[in-house]
Amino acid sequence: MRSVELFAGGGGLTLGTHLAGFSAEVVAEWDQWCCDTLYRNQTAGHPLVQGADIKNGDVRDIDWAAYEGTIDLVSGGPPCQPFSGGGKGMAACDPRDMFPATAEVIRQIRPKAFIVENVRGLTRPKFADYFSYIQLRLAHPELAPLDGESWTEHFSRLQAEHTSVRQDLSYNVVTTVVNAADYGVPQQRWRVFLVGFRFDVDAEWAFPEPTHSAQMLAHSKDVTSEYWERHKIALKQRTEPVVTPRLFELPSASRPWRTVRDAICDLPEPTLDGSKTVLNHVLQEGARAYPGHTGSSLDQPAKALKAGVHGVPGGENMLRRNDGTVRYFTVREAARLQTFPDRYTLHGPWSEAMRQLGNAVPVMLAQIVASSVHEHLALANLRAEVLAAPSQSKRLGAQA
Repeated sequence: MRSVELFAGGGGLTLGTHLAGFSAEVVAEWDQWCCDTLYRNQTAGHPLVQGADIKNGDVRDIDWAAYEGTIDLVSGGPPCQPFSGGGKGMAACDPRDMFPATAEVIRQIRPKAFIVENVRGLTRPKFADYFSYIQLRLAHPELAPLDGESWTEHFSRLQAEHTSVRQDLSYNVVTTVVNAADYGVPQQRWRVFLVGFRFDVDAEWAFPEPTHSAQMLAHSKDVTSEYWERHKIALKQRTEPVVTPRLFELPSASRPWRTVRDAICDLPEPTLDGSKTVLNHVLQEGARAYPGHTGSSLDQPAKALKAGVHGVPGGENMLRRNDGTVRYFTVREAARLQTFPDRYTLHGPWSEAMRQLGNAVPVMLAQIVASSVHEHLALANLRAEVLAAPSQSKRLGAQA
């Protein structure tokens, strides 16, 4: 199945959709550092970015008409700064708000489905009306705003049109807020996904169920000790409190959250000279802890990586050892926390590479969501073929 990627960044969502069975025809990104990362991996022969037409520029300046009716999936993560808790929260008033541009690309291409993701901050009460507007805008991409029409005026018109009977292009949209740690990503990263299927696609889709849990991680530490024994951690070094086994009510068919230690335990300790065998694994000096800036524990999923570097408020881009000392994650360690493949290089100095990773969708989470969409599109295609078969037989009979 063919896809188009918007706001690709360093490639997290692109890699995930490719692993799910989609071939990215176009990968669009305006940032030069991100494009250089994509170009370099493509030139190096990385299989997950081969064949993609990487367009360095604004998605609004690309002629999408040539792809109308030929694309199964549009995916992308519009810039999160208009909705991030660390920003000014200007939403529609922020020139970086690309949700209208996303809806316009969907209008032109008319894909069978789309996957759009963003920060959980988009669902904050202060953005409630605009979030509802975004969902309606994606559900009815052909109902574009009129010249001079404000988003609030357009919102009212969309509400009226949404409750009337129409034959315009429309999508059934499912909105879900998830924690990436619940899907095997070694990082507590909350994201909102908006997944839509075109009105004529009988997808019968629901967001995939979580596969990992905090309860199972605690059980593997405090009840069975499997976690500690697997990592060969001596009893006196097990710093987390022991919980009485009877307190646990285990979820069914669930695996333990993956921790920072799970993700990076096989990597050598980084040095200033870097590793000759591991890409992007160079020690970055200058990390220090202070109140509210403590880093991520080795034996829990990491805090959500952020696009800032030295000034990240919670120390999210730092590792905190069990003895209390800290250091910055290397780019490769951060890539592991975002489940990027080890062969995939992040181009640029540490600050730029960490910015790309801090803005990225975890590859594993993207793959899980996209795989489910791919499966349901395939089933919908099969159902459509089965329904069309009797009509075709009747036509052939009449011709005979």
